[in-house]
Amino acid sequence: MSDPANTKRTIVVTAHTGREPAVRSARLVMDRLIGAGLSVRVLDGEAEEIGCAGAGMVPETPEAIGDAELIIVLGGDGTLLRAAELARPAGVPLLGVNLGHVGFLAEAEVEDLATAVDRVVENRYDVEERMTIEVTIRLNGETLATTWALNEASVEKVDRMLEVVAEIDGRPLSRWGCDGVICATPTGSTAYAFSAGGPVVWPEVEALLLVPNSAHALFARPMVVSPRSTLAVEIVPETGAGVLWCDGRRRFDIPPGARVEVRRADTSVRLARLLAAETTGAPFTDRLVAKFGLPVEGWRGRVRSQ
Repeated sequence: MSDPANTKRTIVVTAHTGREPAVRSARLVMDRLIGAGLSVRVLDGEAEEIGCAGAGMVPETPEAIGDAELIIVLGGDGTLLRAAELARPAGVPLLGVNLGHVGFLAEAEVEDLATAVDRVVENRYDVEERMTIEVTIRLNGETLATTWALNEASVEKVDRMLEVVAEIDGRPLSRWGCDGVICATPTGSTAYAFSAGGPVVWPEVEALLLVPNSAHALFARPMVVSPRSTLAVEIVPETGAGVLWCDGRRRFDIPPGARVEVRRADTSVRLARLLAAETTGAPFTDRLVAKFGLPVEGWRGRVRSQ
């Protein structure tokens, strides 16, 4: 994760510039990194709001950040998902600092900002590869759109109940009248799919999730399938049009009779995880407890024999 000793390390800093706390935090991060001798870059669309004294500006393109060691993202999960659009094709890891609500994708909270930056300076972090999905809309064999998602691809109604047929590996599974169907990754299992009643899947588990959303049917349970599977959701022609949302950011219209196909993508998103002393980062179980405020009073842990 670190550059050779004779190469100056470059960190990109990006923030939710609509939030003043994020802007202030970005300036603090930049000052601390520059003071440690690292090269800092900001996106040219954010430079004026953040202020870039001592930092350089780069265009908001994957090519412009390809030589960076890391992108530090200050904001909520939405800000990190925006940064992922740049980082994924460039192969640059993301480190999120939460200034939003739950901030499940973030690695650090804003109150731990100084410690997080120090660990970056000291190379005390690992990088996880997170599965993404490739999403294609087809109509009568013609490809209408191709995109991707880190969390989920959500087929949704426009104004009235949607009639869909779900398919797994080329075989029909069930027809549902529903608000939509969510196809998610393990990373996305704690996002929209979780709100729709889907299971929490640990990030290291390789799988795809199929979660009906408010389906009017006896069999409408969330399903966990092989990462090698191909999921498809066909919109019944008589039901009208639908809409596809990927990570809540990219929107595509789905004509009546079209189908959305979802499969594992070849390119992952890389997330940085901080290390504490000689130990690894916090286990996913601890992250669940902290982010969702789960009650664990009374836990004693494993009782060891004397």
